[in-house]
Amino acid sequence: MTAFEHAHPALAGALASQGYATPTEVQAAVLAPELAAADLLVSAQTGSGKTVAFGLAVASTLLDCADRFADRHAEPLALVVAPTRELALQVRRELDWLYAPAGARTASCVGGMDMRRERDALSAGAHIVVGTPGRLRDHIERGSLDLARVRAVVLDEADEMLDLGFREDLEYILDAAPTERRTLMFSATVSAPIAELAKRYQRDAVRVAATGERAPHHDIEYRAHLVAPTDRDNAIVNTLLFHDARSAMVFCGTRIAVQHLCARLTNRGFAVVALSGELSQNERSHALQAMRDGRARVCVATDVAARGIDLPTLDLVIHADIPNNPETLLHRSGRTGRAGRKGVSVLVVPHPRRHAVRRLLQAANVRASWTPPPGAAAIAERDRERMLKDESLAAEPTAEELALAGELLAAHGAERVAAAYLRLHQASRPAPEELLDGGPAEPDEPRKGREDFAGSAWFTVSVGHRDKAEARWLLPLICRAGHVTKNEVGAIRILHNETQVEIAAAAAERFAASIAQWEGEAGGTRDDGVTIRRLEGEPAAPSRGPRPAGAGRGPGGGKGWKPGAAGRKAAAARREGHRGEGHRGEGHRGEGHRGDGGRREGGRGDGGRPGRPRKPRPA
Repeated sequence: MTAFEHAHPALAGALASQGYATPTEVQAAVLAPELAAADLLVSAQTGSGKTVAFGLAVASTLLDCADRFADRHAEPLALVVAPTRELALQVRRELDWLYAPAGARTASCVGGMDMRRERDALSAGAHIVVGTPGRLRDHIERGSLDLARVRAVVLDEADEMLDLGFREDLEYILDAAPTERRTLMFSATVSAPIAELAKRYQRDAVRVAATGERAPHHDIEYRAHLVAPTDRDNAIVNTLLFHDARSAMVFCGTRIAVQHLCARLTNRGFAVVALSGELSQNERSHALQAMRDGRARVCVATDVAARGIDLPTLDLVIHADIPNNPETLLHRSGRTGRAGRKGVSVLVVPHPRRHAVRRLLQAANVRASWTPPPGAAAIAERDRERMLKDESLAAEPTAEELALAGELLAAHGAERVAAAYLRLHQASRPAPEELLDGGPAEPDEPRKGREDFAGSAWFTVSVGHRDKAEARWLLPLICRAGHVTKNEVGAIRILHNETQVEIAAAAAERFAASIAQWEGEAGGTRDDGVTIRRLEGEPAAPSRGPRPAGAGRGPGGGKGWKPGAAGRKAAAARREGHRGEGHRGEGHRGEGHRGDGGRREGGRGDGGRPGRPRKPRPA
């Protein structure tokens, strides 16, 4: 890239003071000399330096050939519209330092702030106004914001503003601005609504594709950790400990999930703040300030609450709940890896969701490394490396520190002092969690063959054919109860009164320990009444003959089990409600039936239409 040779000379000093040596891709694109007076439709990802980009792009329009603004200007010359309060305030801070050498005065108009103070600031005169759509429209309608002399309007993250329902407000603001103006639209993607808005309010706009739409940031490393479904929170704890980021953001899908995880991390000793929709503006501001000044190092947030947040030291993003679409994945991850900094984005993937996450990554054009979550040994090794490279050990000690250090060494010796330092360091950090085996690291590892179950263990589950047991709901129940994956479950033999389950040898002890928590050491009873117990040795394989009379249909209730097409036909008939005799109020009170219209447990009595699968009963 070239230097900022095409930037307005009045801003060169500000760029140098902030350490800007070369422009980012979007900054170089909008500074092209041929675009100096053009309307622009720019697709640029969050964190690409677009705030500085549009600040530089409109400088020549606002200043002409002057080096400074006039001392006082009653009406604004530039208007910047952003979707959220946080983003608007962040944009104002960026423009403050960028235009400081030019003597610019800025003002903000955002929801949740004191409107009287905003009105006073506008009355005092502001060259650049930054605000959110709703509050800007309020000021225009009340007459406190006059756009008559505006030369440039910037819509930042226009796609998000449309998604949040601000289209009517945006159209009102743009209609209130002079027609002879520059209009710059910045959006992560140029969808049909964005193109329609641009066609209506821009004049021969030049399309600038600074980055590929929906393209991942190259400065972000993506990782996916496969975990057992019950181990999500523990994996998040270990991930935070392993990376030890100066600041990290953890995304959850709902406000309740934010509250749960924030409480869990606080109890584990992390300095945490929460961001969700029910917080007031004052609470949000305090939370963000705690992150910026280092009093908090972890922010747990929902997607909506985190829009527009910029934390300069954010090094780590964790997806506690899997994003719903590729755009959300990229937007969340874009909180890190900003303006040339490196960042890490980690997806904590419950084993049953692995294929959905693989498709999500493919749709987002993201390549992630699939690895197990960090365990205690990996965290200890990483912590040791950080301790040996601690900057405080390389700093020159003061005279007072040397004197006290000498006394400590004389009294206790170097080894004891070092050991005490090590203990203090370890005591200041939460201990890592012990994780269950979440299955193979890669999501597409083929299912184990039969030879992998040599030496396997067998367990009995207290439901069988009489309880309408089926492998489709037994398998998830077994995996949840025993903290195992589908690949670690072998044969499932459904008998009349029980089901025999084979567990791989490597997972047998873990499975036994997990079910032991319910009741005793031999097995236990879950809340839904299902009992799981260990068997001694491999049970004899059941014969393939018919089941006892009445099996699966109640006492005296019907036909025995038949293999092949006949059995499949009978099963299909039962799934469709089986309108035959004994199911429609004929007084048939067999097991699993009622005589009040034939309504079955878990089904319906309106003509035998199928209902929900029947819940298993205790043995």
